[in-house]
Amino acid sequence: MLTIGNPTTGLRNSTTCAALLRELEQIWNDIGETEVDRDRMLLELERECLEVYRRKVDEAANTKARLHQTVAAKEAELATLMAALGELNMHSPIKMEKRSSSLKEKLASVSPLVEDLKMKHEERLKQFADVKAQIEKISGEISGYHPAISTSALVEQDLSLRRLTEFQTHLRSLQKEKSDRLNKVLQYVNEVHSLCGVLGLDFGQTVGDVHPSLHGTDVEQSTNISNNTLEGLEHTIMRLKAERKARIRKLKDIVAKLFELWNLMDSSKEERNGFSSITSILGSSESEITDRGALSPEMIEKASAEVERLAKLKASRMKELVLKRRSELEEICRLTHIQPDTSTAAEKSSALIDSGLVDPSELLANIEAQITKVKDEALSRKEVTDRIDKWLSACEEENWLEDYNQDDNRYNAGRGAHINLKRAERARVTVSKIPAMVDNLIYKTLAWEDEKKTHFLYDGVRLVSILEDYKLTRLQKEEEKRRSRDQKKLQDLLNNQKEAMYGSKPSPRKSNSFRKTNGYRSNGNGSMTPTPRRNSVGSGSSELLTPRSYSGRQNGYFEMRRLSTAPLNFVAISKEDTMSYASLCGSEPGSPPQG
Repeated sequence: MLTIGNPTTGLRNSTTCAALLRELEQIWNDIGETEVDRDRMLLELERECLEVYRRKVDEAANTKARLHQTVAAKEAELATLMAALGELNMHSPIKMEKRSSSLKEKLASVSPLVEDLKMKHEERLKQFADVKAQIEKISGEISGYHPAISTSALVEQDLSLRRLTEFQTHLRSLQKEKSDRLNKVLQYVNEVHSLCGVLGLDFGQTVGDVHPSLHGTDVEQSTNISNNTLEGLEHTIMRLKAERKARIRKLKDIVAKLFELWNLMDSSKEERNGFSSITSILGSSESEITDRGALSPEMIEKASAEVERLAKLKASRMKELVLKRRSELEEICRLTHIQPDTSTAAEKSSALIDSGLVDPSELLANIEAQITKVKDEALSRKEVTDRIDKWLSACEEENWLEDYNQDDNRYNAGRGAHINLKRAERARVTVSKIPAMVDNLIYKTLAWEDEKKTHFLYDGVRLVSILEDYKLTRLQKEEEKRRSRDQKKLQDLLNNQKEAMYGSKPSPRKSNSFRKTNGYRSNGNGSMTPTPRRNSVGSGSSELLTPRSYSGRQNGYFEMRRLSTAPLNFVAISKEDTMSYASLCGSEPGSPPQG
């Protein structure tokens, strides 16, 4: 009989089988079975044992095959998990097979690894799902689309740490972009809020038209940061800035009209202060106008209503305004020694307004244009008028010097004598420059006339003619002085001859107590200053002509008048006449501007 298994088990089985066979043979002996029957039954018994062994072998083979499949499946799953997780540093199934002698040992060594990797796989899958969900959410916020998030596609993807790091890096870049976009959106929203405040617009409606999330009450709704929202905010800001610029331009035009009407109507300071918030925009740039409602429709309407009110008031007082501005024009012309335009004279303007032939507004605009023209002309004449002033000042010094030289007591040691002596020295230097001053003034005047292609009129008289007359009169005066000196020398010679023939006569003793001060007056500091004096009209000396000699008016025209002094006596002209010109751009009528 066949025996399998280890020797001990086979020996024990053989002993048992032998005992059974002996018991069977004893039974057969008792029964009386033949040898043939006994051999047949033994063959049957042996065949049945072989079938039992074969069945057990088949069962063991099947078990081995199933174990082999299980181990192979575990190894394949292990390899798959390792590849998915990127766990390349773990022991491979081949190395484990070398160390293991049976399939059960292999299965026992592989199964814990598989279970561990399954747990890692699930955890890694959750990490990927979370990262990808955030990526898809932020990407949807940036693009404006929100697709459904699915994690099923992650099962077959690379779940290695390297891949997870890539996803996390991408997520951080998206989070940074989201933060930048959110800051930009908030910056735009703040700018829109500021512009709406200045323009008096509804902020909520303005940003709500771009996207409801920008001014929504739903706490759970996040602020939209898509490209469409950013572009919408940029467009809104550009539109609001254009509207701000247009309103500033409109309001500045209104304010300019306000100032013009206020000046015409002599509006009080209290009345103007009511519009200080509006008038302050004149000197402000667009970025400096930040007060709430500064450019609102209500503010513009308020200013427009004030302009309309003043315009109506102006129409009722137009005649008064025309005459007032004409008076201002004449005053400017008087101070600048320019003839005013007679077409808008007060009498003529009043008659035209009363007759209704002329629109008072047009007449007022004409006078305003004349005022501007006169001011521009005065500015162009300034260089010449400054030189006229210096010349007249020198003429006054010359008059004072003549009075001083004719004073017999000028060298007496009285109070202030040394002051007058120093002034006389300075006056002589100044007088010596008068001819050069006149020539230079003529040259400048002719240059001005050549540039402007018109005559330089001073109170209606050509200045060059005045200067030429002055030069001629000055020459005549010098000639008169020379003749006077010659006559005096001749008279002294005749007196000497008479004294030689008839003897000299004692002249009466002169008493200083009875002398006149010869035109001097106290100047307050102890010195004596010459006062204006006039010689007799019958004097034969020549007369000097200056611009003041032409300053008389008669029927709107300037006429020449001569200084009634002989010899030259510019002190006869009050000093206030020469100094008052500085009040605007000249002096009183007939005097040129001070230098």
